[in-house]
Amino acid sequence: MLENFKLEGARSRSKKKTVVSVKRLLQDLGGHQPWGCPWAYLSHRQRRFSILGGPILSTSVASLLGELLHEELALRWEQLLLDDACTGGALAWVPGRTPGAGQLVYPAGGALDRLYFQKVNLTPGSEPRVLGDPGHIRLRGPVRQVVTRTVQGEALLAVRSDYHCALWKVSKQGQPAPLQVLQVEKGATGISLSPHLPGELAICSRSGAICLWTPQDGLQQIYKDPETLVFRDPSPWRWADFTAHPRVLTVGDRTGVKMVDTQGPQGCGLLLFRGGAEASCQKGERVLLTQYLGECGPECLHPTLHLICTQFSLYLVDERLPLVPLLKWNHGLPSAPLLARLLPPPRTGLPRPLLLAGQGGELQLLHIAGEGASTPRLAGPPQSLPSRSDSLSAFPPLEPKSQWRLQERLTAPAIGLAAAIPPSANTPLLSLFQLSAAGDVFHQGLHLQADPGPDSPAPTASWTPQATASCSRWLKALLEVPPAPPVWAAPTFSHRRLLGCFEPQKAEGKAPEGLRTAMAKGRLLQLRDLGLLPTEERAPAPEPGPEDELSERLEAAWEGQAAAWWERRRGSSLGPGKQPKRHKRRTQLSNTFSSLSGRLDLSDAASPPPSPERTLPAARPQPPVTPPSQESTQELWARAVPSERQQTLRDYMAELPLRGDAPGGASVPSSQTSSVRATPSRQRAAVRSGSQPHCKKPRMGF
Repeated sequence: MLENFKLEGARSRSKKKTVVSVKRLLQDLGGHQPWGCPWAYLSHRQRRFSILGGPILSTSVASLLGELLHEELALRWEQLLLDDACTGGALAWVPGRTPGAGQLVYPAGGALDRLYFQKVNLTPGSEPRVLGDPGHIRLRGPVRQVVTRTVQGEALLAVRSDYHCALWKVSKQGQPAPLQVLQVEKGATGISLSPHLPGELAICSRSGAICLWTPQDGLQQIYKDPETLVFRDPSPWRWADFTAHPRVLTVGDRTGVKMVDTQGPQGCGLLLFRGGAEASCQKGERVLLTQYLGECGPECLHPTLHLICTQFSLYLVDERLPLVPLLKWNHGLPSAPLLARLLPPPRTGLPRPLLLAGQGGELQLLHIAGEGASTPRLAGPPQSLPSRSDSLSAFPPLEPKSQWRLQERLTAPAIGLAAAIPPSANTPLLSLFQLSAAGDVFHQGLHLQADPGPDSPAPTASWTPQATASCSRWLKALLEVPPAPPVWAAPTFSHRRLLGCFEPQKAEGKAPEGLRTAMAKGRLLQLRDLGLLPTEERAPAPEPGPEDELSERLEAAWEGQAAAWWERRRGSSLGPGKQPKRHKRRTQLSNTFSSLSGRLDLSDAASPPPSPERTLPAARPQPPVTPPSQESTQELWARAVPSERQQTLRDYMAELPLRGDAPGGASVPSSQTSSVRATPSRQRAAVRSGSQPHCKKPRMGF
């Protein structure tokens, strides 16, 4: 097909209609149109391409579309079971210069493609105070994960999208400055910032590759394995995080976690966690999240601890003792725990809070103790926190439609989790922020117990007047916003050439305005909307007139008087002094053979009465007819009947019982029985023509 395509970008001087420019064709197929809808019309290049490539496209395109459709359906089914796109969370807290000051970084918008920076001031004993309007950055894709970390006094911010990763440096004034943007062709599944070196970033791909980016060395691949670590699992999800050693990373998938040395040969490593008997895993248990807990600080846990979450349990694993967890706890969350945050201790000597959030918005608070060389343990039982859906009863009662919208926003999946502890002299207060898939950021203030023990009460949410007023404003804004229009819209076609000479006519009257009003309010269209007053008088039923023959006939037949109706109808149609008319019909074959006597008598024929509308002129009396001679009869028979059927007809008429008297009292000889009269009109024609009548073409072969 090379002779039909022009591969270079310059215009071709050839005027052949069988040559297509590939550059222009790709622009058309890519939806490049300077006006209107890209699919509003088919260009001439597309038509020629479809004609030239029809024999090839009919086979290759169908198989390609089938593979893509199967892949898309499988991906949608996996997302219904577990949507792991926002693993790690898309909400981050960037601390500011002063304690309690900082900013929230989160995505918003219908497609989650706008990254917002909202400055917040946390004050003890009151709701967080929002400072001004948030700034935002427009990105080329939905934001899936936001990670922040402060290393050596430098605040860094990393953002993951479906096919891009970006890195910003946040100044002390809170202004982000971009450092690097990376494109991941196969799709990114996770990012993490190094706690050791500023600006070092680990990126995971769906192809099984783990890459490390540094400002000095750039991007380098340190590990790649398309297969899972322990056993076969079809999920392409991969995750990477750092360890206590700056050159050792953890690589995880659904089956386990492995430690990889970036300076050693590829493929070498040591299993840190394996879904199996060593960890007493259940059947079908899969790894959902891994996180490094050993941050540098004076009151941190041991720097070799890692958190591993599955759909059933939570594990604490030490790098020095691989495969055997130090702590296992069944969290009991109804949804997958994809978000976890380890917070600094509220006071010196207190255990560190660990927040665990499920995809459905469920929250659990754990307190982990064990600084230094002591073994990590849970300080008290885990506590369930109030979720967003639990606050539904605090809102005023609404109409069903508004209540359903409110419940839908409150039960949206959680895609982000952030927390901060403001400085407080009294009871420590935990400021918890949660981001939903609808783009709403919810705040929750919790009072932490100074010494959480087995009998300590669960933390409760504090509903202050400021929180009530904020929720009221949010609800009012939610109900004022109209429902989102459907994503798909009908294409607009150009009508400039078709309707260019016509002027649009303005609709007059109240009907269009009433129709728009009813549609805007979502109610049924009524007569008063169209300017018509409802009337209670019903239109009279139509009475049967003189032309309603069918109704009269059916009524008479129902009463059993069909014969009397027919006589009345025939008498009214004929009038006085008239005789009933008869149909001109084709006589049956048996009646034809029985009417050889020469007398046309159809009064005994058993036939239904003809319809008055289809009648023929009355029969007139005929003059006496002289029987034709035998020669003329033989000639008529020879002309009317084919030669191959004459013997059959002769044998058939020999078996018929014939009348003995002919018209006029004369006997008809046997040879005259061959003069078959098919219809009365044919008989009259034979009488008028004498011995040589003009015969019509037989209709039944005789």
